Amino acid sequence: MKWNWQQNEWPRFKYDSKALEAYEQEFLLKSGEHYGAFKHISDQDKDQLKIELISEEALKTSKIEGENLNRDSIQSSICRQFGLTTDHRRITPAEHGIAEMMIDLYTTFETPLTHEILGRWHHQLMKGQEVEEEIYRTHKDPMQVISGPIHAPNIHFEAPPSETIQAEMDQFIDWFNNSAPNGKHPLPTLTRAGITHLYFVSIHPFEDGNGRIARALSEKSLAQNLGYPTLIALADTIEQHRKDYYNSLEKNNKNLEITPWLTYFAQTILTAQTKTQKHIEFIIQKTKLYDQLKNKINPRQEKALQRIFKEGPNGFQGGLSAENYIIITKAPRTTATRDLNDLIAKGALTKTGELKHTRYFLNT
Repeated sequence: MKWNWQQNEWPRFKYDSKALEAYEQEFLLKSGEHYGAFKHISDQDKDQLKIELISEEALKTSKIEGENLNRDSIQSSICRQFGLTTDHRRITPAEHGIAEMMIDLYTTFETPLTHEILGRWHHQLMKGQEVEEEIYRTHKDPMQVISGPIHAPNIHFEAPPSETIQAEMDQFIDWFNNSAPNGKHPLPTLTRAGITHLYFVSIHPFEDGNGRIARALSEKSLAQNLGYPTLIALADTIEQHRKDYYNSLEKNNKNLEITPWLTYFAQTILTAQTKTQKHIEFIIQKTKLYDQLKNKINPRQEKALQRIFKEGPNGFQGGLSAENYIIITKAPRTTATRDLNDLIAKGALTKTGELKHTRYFLNT
C-alpha cells in the first residue's frame, strides 16, 4: 500500500469542485452575517469575545492532542499579551506557549507563510520542553502515527522521511502562498483550508505539534481568504467529534482524490461558524439583559449572573441550582431563594423542575 506522498502525482490533489460549491457559498454568506453582527457590539464586548474564542480554541486544539490545560490561565496569558487587565495568575510554559501561538496567528494572519513562522509556532508550542535546534525533524526513524500495543502496532500513517522534509516544506509553503487570494493560483476559501490541513499533516514535518499547527494553518488560510481573523470555533468543533476527525484523516491519506475529506472539513467549518455566531448572539443578549437590569439587582445577583455568563452560551451543564448560587455568592439559603425568585420576576432567569430538582437558566 502506498501513502499519498508516495504517489507519482504528489502533491497534486484531486477533488470535485462542484461538490463543494454550496458549502463555499454558505460559508461566505454566514461570514457576512457574522461580521455584521460583530461590528454592532461594543469594544469591551469585542475584547471579551476575542479573548473567550481565542482561549477556547487554544484549550481545545491542545485537548485534541491529549493535553489538558487551564482555561483561566490561557485567558490570563492572552489578556496580558493584548495589553488587557489580567489577574496575574501563575501560567505554565505550555499554557503561555499555546496562547502566544494563537495571538501570533490572530495578529499576523495576512503575512505570507514562511519557514520562520512555522518554526516560531513550533517553538511556542514546545515551551518548557527540549527540542531540536533545526526547524523540522531530522531523525532517521520513520515518522509513524500508530496505536495499539508495542508488539502489534496499528500504523495509521507513515510520513515522508526526514531527509525530504525541507524540500517538502519548501513546496508546501510555495503552494500555500500561491493559493492565497493574491497568489498566482487562488483557491476557494473552504477548499484551500481543507487542502492546507491534509497537505500539512501528510508531510508531518515536526516531531510533535503537527495537528495543532495544521489547525492553525487552516485558520490562517480562512482569515486570508476573508480578509480578517475568522475567530471560528474550529478546534472546539473537531474536539467534540474527535473520532470522526481522525477517521476522516485516515481515510484520505492513501490517495490524492480528496473530495470526501474536503466535504467533511467544509461541513466541520460550517458547524464551527454556527457556534461562533451563537456566541456573538449570546454576547449581544447579555448586553441587552444587563441594560435591562441596570440598578435593579443587588451585588450577589450580579456576581451570580457574571459567573453564569462566564460559562458561555451553553451555561452551567444541567442548569444553575440553588446550591450553585449559594457557593457563588456565599448567601444564606433563604436569601438565595429570594434572590433567585427576584431574578425570575425581573426576566433574567427561567426555572425548570421542583424542590431539589429545580434548575435556573439564563433567559436569553
